[in-house]
Amino acid sequence: MKAHSVARNYFFLAVLILAMVFGAITGYLYPSFSSDIAFLGTIFIRMMFCIVVPMVFASIAGAIAGTRDLARSGRIMWVTVITFVITGAIAALIYFGLVLIFPPVTSAWTHIAHEEIGTHATMTQMIVNFFTVEDFVGLLTRRAMLPLIVFSLLFGFAAHMSGKAGEPVRALLESLTAVMLKFVNIVTYYAPIAFFAIFADLVATYGPQISEDYARALLLYYPVCFIYVFTAFPIMAWIGAGSEGVREMFRHITKPAVVSLGTCSSVATIPTNMEAAADTGISRDVSDIVLPLGATMHMDGSCFSCVLKIAFVMGVLGQPLTVSDLPMIILVAVFSAVGMSGVPGGGYIGEYIICALFFPNHMELAFPILVAIGNLVDPPATMINAAGDYVVSFIVSRFIDGKDWLKKARVARA
Repeated sequence: MKAHSVARNYFFLAVLILAMVFGAITGYLYPSFSSDIAFLGTIFIRMMFCIVVPMVFASIAGAIAGTRDLARSGRIMWVTVITFVITGAIAALIYFGLVLIFPPVTSAWTHIAHEEIGTHATMTQMIVNFFTVEDFVGLLTRRAMLPLIVFSLLFGFAAHMSGKAGEPVRALLESLTAVMLKFVNIVTYYAPIAFFAIFADLVATYGPQISEDYARALLLYYPVCFIYVFTAFPIMAWIGAGSEGVREMFRHITKPAVVSLGTCSSVATIPTNMEAAADTGISRDVSDIVLPLGATMHMDGSCFSCVLKIAFVMGVLGQPLTVSDLPMIILVAVFSAVGMSGVPGGGYIGEYIICALFFPNHMELAFPILVAIGNLVDPPATMINAAGDYVVSFIVSRFIDGKDWLKKARVARA
C-alpha cells in the first residue's frame, strides 16, 4: 500500500474518532440539541443496512457459485462455526472469572420498578425462523440475516450445479459484489457527520441513567473489551498467520473497529470488514463466507455482556454467584450469542432466554434491567463482535489455505 494511501486512510479514521469525541461532548452539554440531530446518524445506519442485504447475498452466493471445490466451501463453513463457538466459550469463561472477583452489584436493590416483558417467539418458531421467512420479500431485510444466509448458500449451490447455464448468474454475482463495495466507499464520506450525531444522541439519552451500579458494571465491561482487542485478537492473528499476521491485523483492524463502535451493528460493519480482508490478502471465498456468518454468529462481546447481565441481576436480587453456575452460564452465553443473535422472531430473545432460565420468578424485574445493560454495553460489545469477524478470518485462512497463506498472498500481489 502506498504511503499517501495509508496517510489518507488514517486521516479519515482520525476524523471519525474526533467526530465521535465531539459528539459525546455535545451530547453531554446540549442533550436537547443532540436529540434533535439524531436523525443524521439514522440516515447513515439505514444506508448501510440497505447496502448489506444485497452485499451478503451476492458475496455468499457468489463465493459458492464460483468455487471450483464445494468441499472447500464446506470446510470453510465448518471451521468458521467451530471457531465462533470456541472463542465465545472462552470469552464467557474469562468474564465469569472477572465478575466473581469484581461483582457488578455489591448489595441487593430494595426498590425496583416493574415493566412489561416484550414479545417473544416460541422455541419451535425460532427454529423455523432460523432457516426461513414467510416469503421472498421477507429476505429483503437485515432482520432476517440468518434466513438470508441460508438462502444465499442454497442459491450459490444451485448456480454452481447449473454448470454452463449458471455462468451468467455467477458473473452477475461477482459484479454485484464489486459494485456494492464501491457503493460503500460513497456512503462512507458521510460517516463523520453521522458519527457526530450518533454519539451526541447516545450520551444525551443514556448519560443521566447511569447510576452507581450501572457505572460499576460499565467500568468492569468497557476496559475488558479494549484489553481483549489487544490480547485475544493478537493471539488469534498469531494462530492464523504467525507474528507477521499480528502486524497485518493491527494495520487493518482500526477501521472496522471504529465503524462497529460508531454504528453498534455487526451487520453494518460487513462492508468495512470486506475491505480490510481484501487489503490483507485473505482469499475471497473465505471472507465472503466468514464475514457474513460472523455478523450473526460471532459474538464474543455478547458473551461478555451475557455473563455481566446474569451477574448483575443476581446481585440486584441478592442471589450469590458461585462456580457451580459456570457450566449453565457459559452454555447460555454461547447459545444466545452464537445461535440466536441473528434469528428474527421476537424482541430481545437473548434477554428472554436469560430470564426464563435464571430468573423465572422475577422476570418482570429482571427483563428491563437486562435490556438497559444491553443498551449501555452495546458499542464495545459490537466492536468485539464485528472487528473480531475480520480476525477470525485469519484462523480460517490458516486451516483452509495453509500456514503460509499470508506470505503467498503478498507474493501474489507483488
